[in-house]
Amino acid sequence: METVFIGFGSNVGDRVDFCDRAVTLLSLLPHSQLIGVSLLYETEPVYDHAQPGEGWFLNGVVQLETDITPNSLLSILREIERSLDRDEDNRSGPRTIDLDILFYGQRVIDQAGLLIPHPRLHQRRFVLMPLSELDPLWVHPVLQQTITQLLAAVKDRPEVRLLFPQPSTRYGSRPACSSPPGA
Repeated sequence: METVFIGFGSNVGDRVDFCDRAVTLLSLLPHSQLIGVSLLYETEPVYDHAQPGEGWFLNGVVQLETDITPNSLLSILREIERSLDRDEDNRSGPRTIDLDILFYGQRVIDQAGLLIPHPRLHQRRFVLMPLSELDPLWVHPVLQQTITQLLAAVKDRPEVRLLFPQPSTRYGSRPACSSPPGA
């Protein structure tokens, strides 16, 4: 079994429901166990290579233990996105749900269509904040820095704020072993 972190986000429609359904589907994966789910963060859209629209995102991260191969996991994530009405023809536009493999154990994978660790996660506060809830001492296998160190060094300016109050969810309680950043 490998420890896997998957980022999720939504900026279209009922964002809470899309995030909740995605996490619920991830919790049902065979040969996998859901270990933790971060709190939800509301995030200003980032305009770099993408045109995500004006709607703010809800973002979070799940931690799984799984023996599903990285390529199979990516296929499953794309299928979950399709089942939740992700616009496949405009992947960089507004989205009902976005699922990204952030880390797959300490593996470094560079294949067409699959880059692990996620190539921009160290530049994204909206990824690092929820990651730091789940495992602040996780070490990036390429940069050799912890999530806490990466978060302290991130320079992006888009606003990221803890969603308050947190919605109730179908997938149970979030990890009790950590408190939200800044608490």
